[in-house]
Amino acid sequence: MRSRDLLRLARGARAALLLGATLLSGCAKRDANRFVVGFSQMESDNPWRLAETKSLRDEAAKRGIQLVVTDAQGQTAKQVADVEDLIARHVNVILLAPREFDGLVPALQAAKAAKIPVILVDRAAAGTPGQDYVTLLASNFVEQGRRAAEWLAAQTNGKANIVELSGTPGASVATDRAKGFRDELAKHPGMKIIASQTGNFSRATAQGVMQNVAQSLGAQITAVYAHNDEMALGAVQALIAAGRKPGTDVTIVSVDGERAALEAVARGDLGATVESNPRFGPLAFDTIDRLRKGETLPPKILITDRFFDKSNAKQFVADAY
Repeated sequence: MRSRDLLRLARGARAALLLGATLLSGCAKRDANRFVVGFSQMESDNPWRLAETKSLRDEAAKRGIQLVVTDAQGQTAKQVADVEDLIARHVNVILLAPREFDGLVPALQAAKAAKIPVILVDRAAAGTPGQDYVTLLASNFVEQGRRAAEWLAAQTNGKANIVELSGTPGASVATDRAKGFRDELAKHPGMKIIASQTGNFSRATAQGVMQNVAQSLGAQITAVYAHNDEMALGAVQALIAAGRKPGTDVTIVSVDGERAALEAVARGDLGATVESNPRFGPLAFDTIDRLRKGETLPPKILITDRFFDKSNAKQFVADAY
């Protein structure tokens, strides 16, 4: 090869190296100035979860912040892997909606080691606020259960045989909603839980469970407490199939406040639902702003929940998710 050709190749290689260095420098500069939030969603198979994710996406877009969303598809192991993926992407903050209370410890430890702050959203996880995670944004789940029991006691004059359809075993929300309900029931000796089974927060699962319970207990059942609306709606279908009339033979109360539930309250199938507000977007990003300013945050920040029954369900249907 001629010396002229060698010189041309050398100049081309040098130019390529300079271009590569320029691109890398530009990327580094953008990375230094960017702010990216990761959101680890536990699943996306029900209206509540979809509304929560939408709220976070909408608020991020409104504020011009990039939001990276993962979906654990109801699997704790995948959620741990999802958090590790967000860490690998070098996000600035992680919003985490834990599927289980104990199962997310490895994810929190990995984020802590990477010095990426984690804010828990809508459910608690094992760990110490201020150390393993920044804070928890959530409803007062114990109070939700208590309000459901209080309403049910008033509607049944303090006498009821109740079937409880509980949420995912091991989830803090299921534990707290059960506790609040039982704490209030203790004030009413005539109200008894005659069966308690998990419906796993699923309409289809709860419908199957309720069919079996209805076959076993029949007319003994006078009330149902479901830990979420999806399970309550499944119970409605099961009771109708068993020849019972929801709202007349059986009084049903649940938690969440989704549109289908408000419509069921308006029809009279469902008695009431305690709102569990899924619209965490504004609160989450306000909390992130406070974190970036160096403010000391409390261990728990509550979102506001309403209560829907026959008196107001219709007026809120259009705004429900």
